[in-house]
Amino acid sequence: MKKTNIDWIGNVPDDWETYKIGSLFKSRNEKVSDTDYAPLSVSKGGIVPQMENVAKSDANDNRKLVLKNDFVINSRSDRKQSCGIAHLDGSVSLINTVLYTDAENLISPSYTNLVLKNYGFAEEFYRWGHGIVADLWTTRWQEMKSIVLPLPDVKKQTKILHFVKKKLSEVDNLIANQQAQIEKLKEYKQSVITEAVTKGLDKNAPMKDSGILHIGNVPGHWSVKKHKYIFKKQKSICEKYVGESILSLTMNGVIVKDLNNPTGKMPTTFDGYQYVEKGNLLLCLFDIDVTPRCVGVIKNNGLTSPAYSQYQIISGDNVTYFYYLLLALDFKKELLYLSKNLRSSLSDELFGLIDTIVPPIDEQQQIVDYLDEKHVKIDKLITLKQEKIEKLQEYKKSLIYEYVTGKKEVV
Repeated sequence: MKKTNIDWIGNVPDDWETYKIGSLFKSRNEKVSDTDYAPLSVSKGGIVPQMENVAKSDANDNRKLVLKNDFVINSRSDRKQSCGIAHLDGSVSLINTVLYTDAENLISPSYTNLVLKNYGFAEEFYRWGHGIVADLWTTRWQEMKSIVLPLPDVKKQTKILHFVKKKLSEVDNLIANQQAQIEKLKEYKQSVITEAVTKGLDKNAPMKDSGILHIGNVPGHWSVKKHKYIFKKQKSICEKYVGESILSLTMNGVIVKDLNNPTGKMPTTFDGYQYVEKGNLLLCLFDIDVTPRCVGVIKNNGLTSPAYSQYQIISGDNVTYFYYLLLALDFKKELLYLSKNLRSSLSDELFGLIDTIVPPIDEQQQIVDYLDEKHVKIDKLITLKQEKIEKLQEYKKSLIYEYVTGKKEVV
């Protein structure tokens, strides 16, 4: 091994060489129209036909040409590893750097994809950038071309590429297996909730038809009521935000947002948000088709979006039981079905007219205790499998890095 004196690379095998990117690649800057060259997206998954969810520019004639086997990387350094080899001709936004090489005797296109997508290079790419804040941090071609790459000869590149691809495929299969097990656990969790809140815990209880199509038979001693006799809409608007906790409704329930490290788009002001109270239910009754499973119990007083619906339990029933019941309906897309069946979005008025089932109070508590305990066990198993996936993902990163920097060699 020999020293390179370059932090991200470290030592490399004696027969490897180091090259500045600018000596291996040229920048392609030809401007084209996306009517002539199909728009492409530069993502962590590589260079793909433009995705539907990306922001689209009106600058249709102000794009960069991409040709097959070009390497494209998003110059926004915060979009780490959003890059890849293009497998077809197309066009990308001007924020991207498009590279091509005449030095295929030194680096092959496939190996380019491997060495420039590894996490070590991604961190080095970020280090060479500049900007005021992280989401405006940019590494342009002028900086990028000075970054140094370690390279073996092309023959050895091919050996490394084939070996690493085989290993990555094996790891991906392990990850897919863990993900499939997680999905099965989630399905089991859903079935446990649905069974408990609609059929109760006593398997020998006499049953009756609830008269509610999406619920079916329920224990004979359970009653049926409309939502409006159980829930009362609460809405009080905050005229001036003075530092209250900001709550958000997610697929994991109601959470307190960390305003010091926010995720997603933040409003310019929280004035006009609504007050919410601990112990109430928070529901998302708008855009049900795109925001499924948005229901939660409010555990902290604070403020949240006025678009959400806050309900107080006025019947003396158990709020957590109805959280689980509404969650079960959400899992089965019944709230979406009801909103479409009523030929409208699910307004608060229509929500109040929906029939629901009501077990005795003591039985509601028994169901809640049972589901809380089951949740802990199932969620623990899911967490363990998610941790295995994270470790496998970390192994993938280190595997690529170690072989493209020569720390490990293919025999």
